Amino acid sequence: MSDISNAHLPGGAHSPSGDRLWCPECRTDEHLIVESIEAMHPPQEGLVDVSYTCVECDFFYAHPANVHDVAAVLNRHGQVIGVLQFGGEYFHCATPMLSVSFGTSSIYGHELARRHTIHDVHLPTRLLRCGCGFQMEVLD
Repeated sequence: MSDISNAHLPGGAHSPSGDRLWCPECRTDEHLIVESIEAMHPPQEGLVDVSYTCVECDFFYAHPANVHDVAAVLNRHGQVIGVLQFGGEYFHCATPMLSVSFGTSSIYGHELARRHTIHDVHLPTRLLRCGCGFQMEVLD
């Protein structure tokens, strides 16, 4: 068994294992958009929990992956990420979105209300805004 040095890691250290970012339906990684990156629990050096979508076939994937593999997809020229969740923060236009207000949103089933008595469900939310004007409401 040969020991081949990894150009990304000093001293020939081995890269931690994790599943490759890949769409088995399209058989490529060319159409992937990273949706979220979170720390592993329990932590594992060099690995993150990643979720991503293939925009070609609209399949969603989530699994542990090597940080270098995730960075390779994120750093592609022309990569459009939309909103990226990273470490509890939301990014749009490659900058963190700011919380502009807190509140509650009501979930109410209009179709069911015709047949049954349903009470409103209120969920805590916060409104996030990007410098470009894009905004979204997330559960808090």
